[in-house]
Amino acid sequence: MLSMMLTGFSLVLTVKCLLLISGGVMLGILFGAIPGITVTMGVALFLPITFVMEPVNGLALLLGLYIGGTSGGLISAILLRIPGTPASVATCFDGHPMAQRGEAGRAISLGIVVSFIGGMLSLVVLILVAPVLAKVTLQFGAFEYFSIALFSLTLISGLSGKSILRGLASGLIGMSLAMVGTAPISAFNRYTFGIFELSSGFSLLPVLVGLFAVSQVITAAFEKTDSDDSGKITEIKKVKFNIQDLKGQTKNIALSTAIGTGIGILPGLGAAICNILAYSAVKKISKYPEKFGTGIPDGIVASETSNNASTGGAMIPLMTLGIPGDNTTAIILAGFVIHGITPGPLLFINHGNLAYAVFAALIIANVVMLFSEFLFLRGFIKLLRIPRYILLPAVMVFCTIGAYGTNNQIFDVFVMLIFGLLGFALNRVRFPLAPIILGFILGPVIELNLRRGLMRSEGSFLPFITEPVSGVFLLITVFMVGWIIYGNVKKNRKAVS
Repeated sequence: MLSMMLTGFSLVLTVKCLLLISGGVMLGILFGAIPGITVTMGVALFLPITFVMEPVNGLALLLGLYIGGTSGGLISAILLRIPGTPASVATCFDGHPMAQRGEAGRAISLGIVVSFIGGMLSLVVLILVAPVLAKVTLQFGAFEYFSIALFSLTLISGLSGKSILRGLASGLIGMSLAMVGTAPISAFNRYTFGIFELSSGFSLLPVLVGLFAVSQVITAAFEKTDSDDSGKITEIKKVKFNIQDLKGQTKNIALSTAIGTGIGILPGLGAAICNILAYSAVKKISKYPEKFGTGIPDGIVASETSNNASTGGAMIPLMTLGIPGDNTTAIILAGFVIHGITPGPLLFINHGNLAYAVFAALIIANVVMLFSEFLFLRGFIKLLRIPRYILLPAVMVFCTIGAYGTNNQIFDVFVMLIFGLLGFALNRVRFPLAPIILGFILGPVIELNLRRGLMRSEGSFLPFITEPVSGVFLLITVFMVGWIIYGNVKKNRKAVS
């Protein structure tokens, strides 16, 4: 493992790659800090650019955006009491009261340091667990991959928000869209309606950019007034970290890291959930729970440690099973796919150097994040003042260039616009977008492995059940579906009563 890590660092420690990581982190911090422009949108926006890069460089840029964006939300959460990302919701509870007392610099510096600690601790877990888990899954075949992919669809419930039915409908939309084009194995054209460009299906990049970036631009355009929070920004006198703020926080950091990494590993949940769970857990075990929400360091430590710890956790299912841990890693999964690399157990066999380069890039990105936020904090705060009517047209230009650059076809630009309108419409009726991507990516995996498995078993579905690993995952799938139905019935009964 040590030799592989050294190899990974040798691939990443080039001038070009380091510049891409650094640029990605700083742009990610900006995307995370500006309310309304999410980390997911930022990663989707830059995904087309990676298409022409070497795999290591392209993934390094995306990972830098991911790490920087997850941490960047703390800036607006503390200064504006508006979380830049859902991952920083709990940071508002104590961060902004500290800022109102004139301790904005202290709150931000503490948040930056614990973000770094949480991220690095979760990466230790990732580096130790991922290769071992990949060895176990090396024995998987068509039966096992079908069952795992089917099980992954049940995780749509974690991405569905308040309505499971809307989430399932979004997932089915994604699977249906994935069926457009040439069928696997039989090579039969489906749902192309005589349009030649659809023979290879919808390209992943225009779909992602349309759903997650263009839809947000359209949504902002329909808002009556541009949200200008520049007047609310709390001024910072000085940003200097005081080591005394970490005194007595060891248990808090350990618990928050465990919650963040654990929630990150569970696909479909991610940083949006774990920061609130960690805050609640730390408050319960605290000797002074009544002080939470009044502006104490403990709340910032819990929220920012856990949300950054979720980044390493979310990469574990992505790299070992090919299952994204959250919305952003679903787009990072697309980053692997567009370079012809399939994350999963074979990643460590066929692309071992790349896997460890990813580990190295994540480590460097966390280090860059730590120093960037301290060095350029005042610059990030000034950029918070850029009006959306200037920022969003620039975003739209980048989206168009990225979509066109996928295949050098204007057709992909129209696909991007159509999916942007679709994403906007679905948002208006409160349909979640992440399940569409999950269905779009997992649909072909399910279909291909179902066909392969049936060919291998000569048309019998029995081996899908009798093969131990496949059978266990199918059993877990049935249990999960039953549990989700039970939970929704219970919730509805409480609502009625």
